[in-house]
Amino acid sequence: MTFRELNLKIFRREPVREVLWQPRLEHWYHVNKQQGTLPERYRDMTLLDVFDDLHCSVRPYWAFNGAVRIEDHEDVTTETRHEGPRTVHTLRTPVGDLITVELRTSTTQTISKYPVVTPEDMKIMEWRLRHRRVRFDREHCERACEEIGDRAAPSIFISRINLMRLIIEFMGFENGLTALFEYPVETERLIRATNETDDAMLDVVAACPIEIINYGDNVHQALCAPPLFRKWVMPEYIRRNERLHAAGKKTYPHWDGDCATLLPYARDCGFDGYEAITPVPQGDVTLEQVRDAFGDLILLDGIPCTDFLPAEPIESLLENTRKCIEYFAPHLVLGISDEISPVGDIERVRKVSEIVAEYSAKL
Repeated sequence: MTFRELNLKIFRREPVREVLWQPRLEHWYHVNKQQGTLPERYRDMTLLDVFDDLHCSVRPYWAFNGAVRIEDHEDVTTETRHEGPRTVHTLRTPVGDLITVELRTSTTQTISKYPVVTPEDMKIMEWRLRHRRVRFDREHCERACEEIGDRAAPSIFISRINLMRLIIEFMGFENGLTALFEYPVETERLIRATNETDDAMLDVVAACPIEIINYGDNVHQALCAPPLFRKWVMPEYIRRNERLHAAGKKTYPHWDGDCATLLPYARDCGFDGYEAITPVPQGDVTLEQVRDAFGDLILLDGIPCTDFLPAEPIESLLENTRKCIEYFAPHLVLGISDEISPVGDIERVRKVSEIVAEYSAKL
């Protein structure tokens, strides 16, 4: 059975007698490639060559994401200027401008000013959202299918859910949460506009040939506490999932932060599974807590990223790998929560491949 076939069978809840090992190696590869620090074995390999050499599947949404095109109105323009380590992006619309400032190093970046600060900015962002259009790029999808081949089933991730988009993309954590209390009418209007304008995206995704849909939300309970989760996020999760399930899609969100206070809601959101739940020592939950909260939900990932650091005892990697298989298979897409660090030991990925092969052989 190919990785692609196994990937689909797991999400379709068809009988499987193998474990799918699907770690995310992209960040490790690209950082080490850029810095000239790839191990000698991999220096002349492409990213997909590395996956093949390590005998593991690919989490391929990076290849397919460009197939869902979200395009601004023709009257919206973007200007970018560089000021030393600062990059200033000015988005010009017929109703006003939105300015984002990034700070960059040679390998990373962070936002020092978010585009939405004031209620007036909220109006501009709402105008932008309401005048976008969404389309599916079938040629891009076909190229991605050819590139990924049988390494995995096609999948994409879609725009973040309302509150997480407000905090991560529009306003930042402090300003976003403060705005909910200082400007409740205006902020709630923007959240509702986000929900309403997502319908065009959901229409396109529902009609597209890709079956596995990820919500790239980056949920952390400190950013999205239970009262806010229940008010804003959970109802929209349920609405989205009902709509996409009716079209035959399988869905899962990306929860890569602390989530102990949110796990009690996991079975009530309508998902098929969850990605990147981060166990201790990185996160605040144990694999046992996740097992008890999930029931038969699919876990994507599960092995702590720290187990791949060269200074950590290999015994922890072996124990957590076997726990994931014991606790969650066959409702499991085994991976790293949520990806290997650029300084991680890539040969530990091969070790997990060996454990998975041994387990599958016994079945």
